[in-house]
Formats: sequence, structure tokens, C-alpha cells
Amino acid sequence: MIEKNTKIILCIEDEQEMIDLISLILSRRGYEIRGANSGKEGLEIIRKDHPDLILLDLMMPDMDGWEVYQQMKADEATKNIPVIVVTAKAQSIDKVLGLHIAKVCDYIAKPFSPQELLASVDNVLGREKTA
Repeated sequence: MIEKNTKIILCIEDEQEMIDLISLILSRRGYEIRGANSGKEGLEIIRKDHPDLILLDLMMPDMDGWEVYQQMKADEATKNIPVIVVTAKAQSIDKVLGLHIAKVCDYIAKPFSPQELLASVDNVLGREKTA
């Protein structure tokens, strides 16, 4: 049974193994993780479920992460959902674009440590560290 205050995190990522890894790391902290294997599927889930946080990969085959992000931000119902970019596209220019121009909440480069992911998610969701 899901508690009322359980935070729902949607991971939009085309590699199922990465969704599984992120789910394993974050579900131990009490988060409910949902996965979407494509940008289109991710947008459908965002509009239907309004998750508390989105972990967004940038490089996906059908629709890249920036396109998902732009469509989310253009929609009044979903524009305030926080987004953390989780990507292998880690050149500094991408990070600058993400954090300062697109205003994503955080930018995590793959590969990342579980601690790095947890710290970022906890920070964005305003959760006190109880580790």
C-alpha cells in the first residue's frame, strides 16, 4: 500500500536497465518509481499522473529529453513539476544550458553514484536526510 505522502518519481529513460537501477536506489528511500521508455510515453504519464519529480534522459530515440521538457513547460498543468536531467551527455555546455537556460532543477551525469542521485532527489523534493 502506498502512503499518502509517498513521492512519485517518473524516470523517462530509453534503457530499462537504467530505470531498474534508479528504481532500486530510490525505492529504498521510500520513493515510488515509475518508468517510461520513451519521451512520448513519458509525456502521457506526466499528463495523467502528475508525478512529484521527473528524472529525464536527454538522448532518446523517439523524442529527445529537451523536447519532452519543452512540452511539459508549455502545459499549465505540468509546468511546475521539477525535473532532474540524468544523462550521458555531460559536456559543460549541456549542463549550462540545462541549469541556467532551461532551468532544470539539477543535472546528473551518467555514470553517477547512488549517493549523488539520492542527494539530488532529496534536495529537489525538500526531504530531510534521514540516512
